[in-house]
Amino acid sequence: MEKVDVIPDTWAIRVVLSALALASPARAQVDFGADGHPWNQRAESGPDAVVPGWYYNLGLTGLRVELIEAAPTVLVVRHVFEGSAAHGKLRVGDTIVGAGGVKFATAHRNGYGMERFGAHGPVLDFANALEACQRPDAGGKLALSVSREGKEREVELAIGQRYGSYSATFPADCRKSERILGELLAFLVASQDERGSFGDPVVDTFAPLALLASDEPEHRRAVERCVRFHARTTHATDSDDLINWRYMSAAIVMSEYQLATGEAWVVPELTEVRDFLYSSQYLSLAQVKPSVRESHPDSWPRTEREQHGGWGHNPGFEGYGPIAMLTGQGALSFALMSRCGIAIDRARHDAAYAFLERATGTNGYVWYEDEVASDEDWADPGRTGAAGIANALSPWGDPIYRSRARKHGIVIGEHPESFPDTHGSPILGMGYAALAAWVEPASFRRLMDANRWWFTLAQCGDGTFYYQPNRDNSGYGSDARVQASAVTALVFSIPRHRLAITGRPQPTHAPR
Repeated sequence: MEKVDVIPDTWAIRVVLSALALASPARAQVDFGADGHPWNQRAESGPDAVVPGWYYNLGLTGLRVELIEAAPTVLVVRHVFEGSAAHGKLRVGDTIVGAGGVKFATAHRNGYGMERFGAHGPVLDFANALEACQRPDAGGKLALSVSREGKEREVELAIGQRYGSYSATFPADCRKSERILGELLAFLVASQDERGSFGDPVVDTFAPLALLASDEPEHRRAVERCVRFHARTTHATDSDDLINWRYMSAAIVMSEYQLATGEAWVVPELTEVRDFLYSSQYLSLAQVKPSVRESHPDSWPRTEREQHGGWGHNPGFEGYGPIAMLTGQGALSFALMSRCGIAIDRARHDAAYAFLERATGTNGYVWYEDEVASDEDWADPGRTGAAGIANALSPWGDPIYRSRARKHGIVIGEHPESFPDTHGSPILGMGYAALAAWVEPASFRRLMDANRWWFTLAQCGDGTFYYQPNRDNSGYGSDARVQASAVTALVFSIPRHRLAITGRPQPTHAPR
């Protein structure tokens, strides 16, 4: 098989921005910067290119709105999509002051922090009214109170009931979730490029996994194309930059595909990925790049065991060193490859698990590196999620791994507010947090219920989902729809139990 090296420039930029965000003060979920950030960010292409900024999507209405610091109980209209339910009813500059016959009274919470996470005020109130109007007995009409040029008026939007409302058990046993999932899978297939990629390592993980959970032949063909893309672009040795993210994606997707199909040709490709992950895992002070003393003097490891067993953005130890988000994916990769019959050095696997355990507080929350932040912290559940699902799939029989997985899942369920607002890549964090919460069913239920507002408002009129403003307010661009659509499709496919990471039993077939 011909090998090529490809890493999307947009992904490299996004990872760099996330790294810079770590070194800067914590930013707000919606950062009212004097320079107009984040509202002045734009998509260069795609359906959002017509929108003059990065604003909140208001579900099926066709509206994009801005939150105003000086007026925290209103939503200011900044764009109305042509042909949408709101087209001809609202205009740019209108102020929405109420929905569903009730005026907004609670101020939104602006700011990053455990006391400010979650949807509050007009965002949550609007989402609840939008969901309520789609119930069978509601008629599909959304009443809005709108202020225009100092005068208040009542406006009614014909939302319809094509999707209906989410069931109490969504996405399981939910007609709306199934309809949405079908549309999202079709969108993902259409978004795949000629190489077989869906865009970047995040989407190249979640999109094929969601498609693999389907029985449709077209979806399985799309997954195979993506698996072959991963196979072509991975090697036992590689010197590309910001590379470990891509190899984690390849390991997870290729393993799940092999487990689902038994295809023997995937095994040697996975063996190459395993060998690269061996070389990129940090295990010795000899791997620390000398430049770290100058670029990150406070990060130079003081002992042989500090950050031992983890993975950072690149092989060895560079920058600020290994991080829990990647190490969780590394431990998961080893667990999945082991299920495929690939020999994994237990000492290496144990070192990854030990890194994650050092990063875990008594409440189950995982901090950024291999140290505990606080036993009361819980923000940014993506790292906790990656650690949780990695422990849940441990190939070793010791019950401690299952115990750790439950602990990770429980803390996610106890504090579901920052689910769509995690550090670096909210989309990445959402996927892994949902997977770990699924290990503990009550936690998954609380996670979904607390974030019903996000799934209601992120849905666009064309059936795709939208990447809302978030904690770091970075990474928005022309791929905003495919990012959010991929993670939603994965989350909605979890109850199908079609993947190892969603509870599928280990296969009994041998690779063929």
